[in-house]
Parts: sequence; C-alpha cells; structure tokens
Amino acid sequence: MADLFPASDFDDWAETYDRSVLDWRDFPFTGYEDVLAMIFTRADAQPGLRILDLGTGTGNLALPFARAGCELWCTDFSEPMLEKARQKIPAARFFRNDLREPLPVKLNRSFDRIVSAYVFHHFELYEKVRIIRSLVAHHLAPEGRIVIGDIAFQDRAALEAVKMAAGDEWEDEFYWVVDETIPALQVIGMQVEYTQISSCAGVFLLTR
Repeated sequence: MADLFPASDFDDWAETYDRSVLDWRDFPFTGYEDVLAMIFTRADAQPGLRILDLGTGTGNLALPFARAGCELWCTDFSEPMLEKARQKIPAARFFRNDLREPLPVKLNRSFDRIVSAYVFHHFELYEKVRIIRSLVAHHLAPEGRIVIGDIAFQDRAALEAVKMAAGDEWEDEFYWVVDETIPALQVIGMQVEYTQISSCAGVFLLTR
C-alpha cells in the first residue's frame, strides 16, 4: 500500500517550511505560533530536563526548550528537515526516525518530557494510541508528561464547520477529534487535559 505521507514530501518542503507555516493564517496552521507556545508552557520546562521532540521538523518547537537549558533529543523522518534543525540547535541530538517504527537504540532511555507539534494527525486514532502507549511504557519518566499540539477539533461538528469554511484548502487527514480521543487515551491509563488554541488546533497534556 502506498505511503500517504512519504518523507520525500517533507524533504521538498524543508527549504520553505518556516516561512510557509509562520505566514499561514488559515487552515491548517491557524494559531501555529500559539500552539508551540502552549506546548512549551504545558511542558513546564526547567533547565536540565531531558526532552524528546518527536517529528521536530526544522526545530521550531525544540528551540525554546534549548533556550530554557533543556537537554534535547529530536527525531524526524526527513533528513533535510533535520539539517535545518541542526543549524538552529547545534547542541541537540538528532535522529532520523519514522514514528511508526521503534525509536533508535540510542533513544532507549527515559525522558522527563515528550513533546510533538503537528505530527500525529498523520496517524489514525488507533495508531496514535499505540504510539503513545509505547512511549509511556518505554520512554517516559515516572513523573513525566507528554505534550502534543496538533490539528484538532472538539467534536465532529467543529471539524465539519472548519472543513466547509476551508473549501479547497481542506485535506482529509487523521485530525484529532477530542471527544473521541480522550476516552481512547483513558483506556490506556492516561490522564488527559486539552486546550483548544484556534478553530483547528489544540494542545493535549498527557500524564499517567
């Protein structure tokens, strides 16, 4: 079966990614900077914390954690994206990895915070839950937290409203629907807090 989201699509986007997401005011990046800021806030970053950034892209989410004195470990499945991130944060550790696969052996350790921005909407809900369950079991410190910001809607009605308004800009992907997501995460033992940031984006805080 063809990969719906091949790394090559993101390889081609790396050169213009920062400009496009920062200038984009409509779906799907409405509130992009606010989402990243809320992830940082909900993570409660402290100097020395070990942070795993999944799907780091060009490093826009990782950068404030670096400035806060955190120890950064970052993954992405696009090498050109990783190269952009390395230029911004040379002290971080970077690994090429597709989140659908196990993390590299060098990441077999626990992290105080696991964060991610605009990545998980590429996965169906069952896959989101599978990845999160594995992260909690193998990579999250006992008192750690997972903070995910992404394209998300409170319910199907909110999704349909944005879809109608977006018109030709809409693409069907596996966007978070909060009232379906929270019960699925609670089944695997997660406590979930959710904050809607814009009409099409929000931030999840997950703890044991």
